[in-house]
This record gives sequence, structure tokens and C-alpha cells, in this order.
Amino acid sequence: MTARQRVIRVSTERPTSAVCVLGTEICVDIYGSIPKGATSFRVRGTSGLQVYVSYNPKFVTAREETAKWPLDAGVEVIVTLKEPSRAVSDNKVRVSYYGPAGETLIANAWLYITCMGVAQVLIMVPRITAISLDADTSRTGLVARNAANKTKWTWGPNGEGAILLVNCDRDGPSSGNMDNAYPYVRSYTDLQDLSLVILHTHGPAGIYDSHTLLLHISMFDADKVRVFHASGSSSLSSYERVLGSEKLSYAVGQTDGEEQHTFYVEGLAFPDANFNGLISLHATLLERSGQNLPATPVFTDTVVFRVAPWLMTPNTRKPIEVFVCSIKKGDFPNEKFLEAIKVLAKKANCKLTICPEIENRGDRWIQDEMEFGYVEAPHKSFPVVFDSPRNRGLQHFPFKRILGPDFGYVTREPKNGRVSSLDSFGNLDISPPVKVRGKEYPLGRILIGSSFPGPGNRKMAKVVRDFLYAQKVQSPVELYSDWLTVGHVDEFLSFVPAPDRKGFRLLLASPLSCLNLFKEKQKEGYGDAALFEGLGRWGTITLDELLADTALRHDSKYVQSCIDWNRNILKRELGLSERDIIDIPQLFTLEESRATALFPDMVNMVILGKHLGIPKPFGPIIHGQCCLEANVRSLLEPLGLACNFIDNFFSYHVLLGENHCGTNVRRAPFTFHWWNITP
Repeated sequence: MTARQRVIRVSTERPTSAVCVLGTEICVDIYGSIPKGATSFRVRGTSGLQVYVSYNPKFVTAREETAKWPLDAGVEVIVTLKEPSRAVSDNKVRVSYYGPAGETLIANAWLYITCMGVAQVLIMVPRITAISLDADTSRTGLVARNAANKTKWTWGPNGEGAILLVNCDRDGPSSGNMDNAYPYVRSYTDLQDLSLVILHTHGPAGIYDSHTLLLHISMFDADKVRVFHASGSSSLSSYERVLGSEKLSYAVGQTDGEEQHTFYVEGLAFPDANFNGLISLHATLLERSGQNLPATPVFTDTVVFRVAPWLMTPNTRKPIEVFVCSIKKGDFPNEKFLEAIKVLAKKANCKLTICPEIENRGDRWIQDEMEFGYVEAPHKSFPVVFDSPRNRGLQHFPFKRILGPDFGYVTREPKNGRVSSLDSFGNLDISPPVKVRGKEYPLGRILIGSSFPGPGNRKMAKVVRDFLYAQKVQSPVELYSDWLTVGHVDEFLSFVPAPDRKGFRLLLASPLSCLNLFKEKQKEGYGDAALFEGLGRWGTITLDELLADTALRHDSKYVQSCIDWNRNILKRELGLSERDIIDIPQLFTLEESRATALFPDMVNMVILGKHLGIPKPFGPIIHGQCCLEANVRSLLEPLGLACNFIDNFFSYHVLLGENHCGTNVRRAPFTFHWWNITP
């Protein structure tokens, strides 16, 4: 690391006093007050200093130890400090000026230096460091003393830089807001979400008669960070808030000898459109020149933090907890569906949380309301729920029931309050880890549904899209989903785990595959087999009738073209080949130029490890089994997946949703650390 340098001017009229920090080079300006008649100089320093002379050999040759240096050859004097001062002004430099003969002393200029610092050893190299502001810049979970490159934040496995969590959980009392909504430490567990910073100092107390040590942040960072000073007491009130939106600087108390001050740094804001996630914390030693003059900086040490992004988890990650709503009232109760989800969760050894009707207020679409993710720093990680701006019956559930100890919350709401169906989080998904044209995405890529340009087309709200893009590490891909009535990506795609190749398969709804399957069964003599058998009041339709429907064929051709458009995007942006994709038979019909699933949309499944909760399609019964179910089993069971077909027809399908829409799953975070990515 390049040494800091400070220029200090000397005078023959009076001694110059300066406070410097170990690790700083002093360039002594010997030219600012050359006495009349002087042509050469000699420089000496006391034992605590090392004095060097820098010169250009083209103009002057090196002199003997006792010789003098010419004043007209651009010679510079550099002083470095060996150790901290034990008393004020205990290090001295004398510059002696001589006349033309070289023997006559004209005048002396004195420089008195007080040295602050702490002796350190780093990577087996003796190193004397300055006032040191230290954090976990090596990303080990421990504070690194005097680490190099603290002022820069770099990505990758060899990167350096401290990490800050947004303190968006609620470790304090069970009622109330997120912890970072309060300007004080709410509990001792709350401290674990904050990043530790230690300020080390070493120097005689007398220097504070004319100097101030200041901890400070930029006005541009003030609403995104808060800093607490620990006094050493066991009381929560001893953690004094010293920096934040109302206070940009804090004068650290006077010390004598080697001291350390403990601070805790709290993140208040996630990266976003107007915030790149970087925050700088500074410690500056200021010299007070006079009562009516502003102080001037002598030395600054800086630590740069990056706020940890909000991270999503794909369907291929291990399930931890399944959420589903209970709907008993009205024309479309879901008791039967609920029992099937209980069985599926038990098979997957997964916790099940049921949101009662008093809390869901008749809103069964729990996937649309929220998305589970997490935040991670070397010292701490916890899940964070992202609350969508759809604001229907489940509007308050994420904040009131999910937010809690070590469980964070974040949301984004359009200022104008306008949202569309594309703002529901059935329209938000993520791929498993992929490699695209040599670039690794070890945390996958976010997928959001959008529309082609045009008037009246729906898009996800800008504030939500901006938030997702600003997280950086799961670089979003926009797909075309506005062709659907509901408009969600989970209506035509899903990812399931696989034991080979990339570790997963992409499932895509396919009208073409479905029509081909039905034509095959018709040729085999099963044209009179019908869809929707056993649904009572719901009318059936035979394969012969369905395949003779010209409008359905035209609808299917259009829908297939929309899915194929997305297929090409997914292949290109996720680095997939046709071997990575499985076509799941599915038909759609157009209503007012937008598509709706004709029978329960099997791609819209809930995935709990190898256990799949697939919407029961009620397809034609051939040889005692649904031919759609048999086809899907033949595609997925060779991958070691267990297909469980769940009847959701009257509880979800007729309401334009399926199993994925009606459930939500919290999954295990990635073992890969996001800071090791190179975006």
C-alpha cells in the first residue's frame, strides 16, 4: 500500500509544530522561507525519525553524510516516523541554511513532530500503522486490524471490503416496526445484525489540545446508515447513536496511549435505483489552527462497506417451510387442497404454516403476495420476505406474521399507487445457478414477466423492477408474459431438480406437445375419451370435439409462439440447450386476446425437493389412467421425481390460478457467498 504523504512547511522565524500519524511520509518544504544569502542546507532529525533526501542524479550527486545539499537543484527532504510519541513534540527536525562559502550558518528552521500510531504486524511484514479504522474487510467474520485496501470494495473470491446488513428484522419487542426504524439498539440480539468497527488510536493526550479526532459519514450516506458507540457498560442505553441522518460527525473522546473505540454500524437501505450499495465511514484527525479558523485535516482512514443485497432462492433449493391459506367460506373452499398439501409437506419433511381465514381475509393467492429470500454477511444471515405491492386480502400478513426475530421484511410501493397483475409475485421467479457464454451465475438469474412495447401493455412497477436490478448478483431477465390473462411467468415455466447435466430441467407449457399427444390418442382409437370426467357440473369435451375446434387450434398456435419467444430468451440468457428443457402438455384458450389455461396448468406446480405437487389436469382417461398424468410421469419420474397430482379444480383453477399460486415456500439459502461473484 502506498504511504500517505503530507507536506509541512518550516520557517526560520519560529518552530513549526505538527501532529502526524505513523505510516505517513512528511515532505518538508525547505524552500518556502529560505533566508537571504543561503545557497545550501543540511538536515538532521532525532532518533525517533528517519530523514531521507530525494534528488535527481542528473543535477546533483549524492553527498557525504556531513556535506551540504544545494538549494537550487530540486532536492527534497522526506521524514518518516519510527514509533509513536511518548510526549508532545518529542521528535525534532532541524534544517540549517548556509551561505555561499558553505561554512557560514545563516539560520535554522525547526520542525517539532508528535507521532500517533499503533505498532502492527501484518502478513509477517513489520508495519507501523496510523490511527486505524478497522472492520471485517477480509470477510472472515472477524475484524481485521489495519487491513490493506479498506477504501475500495472489490468483488470475487480474492476481493476485499466490509459488508453491511440492512437491519430489517424485528429482534426487539414483538409489536412494532423493523429494528432499523428505531434510532436505538432494541435488544442484545439486535447487535448481531450490525457490523462491528473498531477505531484504534495511540498518542499522548496533549495533542488533543490542538487536535480533534472525528468519525464521520457523507451527507449522501446519512439516510442509509446509522452508527452506535459502545461505552463498555452492559446496559442497552450505553450504545449511543453517534452518526445518522441527523448527525454527520462525532468527536471521539480524548485518549492517552493506546486505545480502542468500539462502534456498531447499522444498514438502513437496500441497494436501489438511486443507491449503489456502497457506504464510506471515515476517521479524520483535524488540526485546529485558531479560535476563528476552520480545522484542517491531518490524516484520514476510511472503511468502505457494501450493503448486502436481497437474494432469491430457486425451486431447486431445499424446502424449509410451506405456506398455504385456509379458505372455508364462500363458493370455493379449499379443504381438499389443504389436506393434499399437508400430505405433500409431510413427505418432504417440510414445516407447514397455514394462514387462517381471519388473516388472509379470503385471499388464497399467497405466492402472489410475497417472495422469500435472504440477506447474508460473513457474521450473520437471515431470511427476508419481499412483500409485493398487490395489497389485497393478504396485504398485512408478511409484515404482521412473517417479520420477527431474525426474519426481515422489505417492500416497494409505487408512489402513484398504481399496480397491475404483473406486480404480483407469481410473476417473479429465479433460475438455478447457470453458466452463460463463459460467465457464471452461481446464484441464478431473476426472471420477471413483462410485455412488448405498446400502449396499454402491462409491466411490473418501476420501483419493483429497479429494486431487483439494483441487487446486481442475480442479474434479471425479462420475459414476455402479458399475453396471459393473469400475466405471470409461473403459468408457463418452472424448474425442477435433476441428478444430471446442469442439476435441473426447465419445464415449459406446450400446446403443441398437448395437441400431438391428443392426436396420437385419437389415432389409437380413443377419440371419444373426454377431458373433465368426474367433475360433475363441469361439462366434458372429447378428444374428437377438441381436435375439431378450429378456434382452439388457432389459439394454441398463438400461445405456442409466445412461449417459443420466451424459450429462445431463456436458452440465450440461461445458457440452455434443448436437452435442458422438457415440454409439459398444456392447452390455453384466448379470451379478449389473452390466454387462460383450458385445464389445470401442470407447469404451475409446487416443488418440495423431489416431491412435486402438480395440478390434476382431469385429462382423458385411457387404460384406467389420465393420459396427461401418464405423459408427465414418463417425462419427470426418470429424473427421480415423485409426481403427486392434486385436485385444485374448483378451489384454484376456475379462479385463474393453480398450485404454485396458492402456496409459497421458504427455501435454504445458497452455500455460495454472493460477494465471491464478479457481476
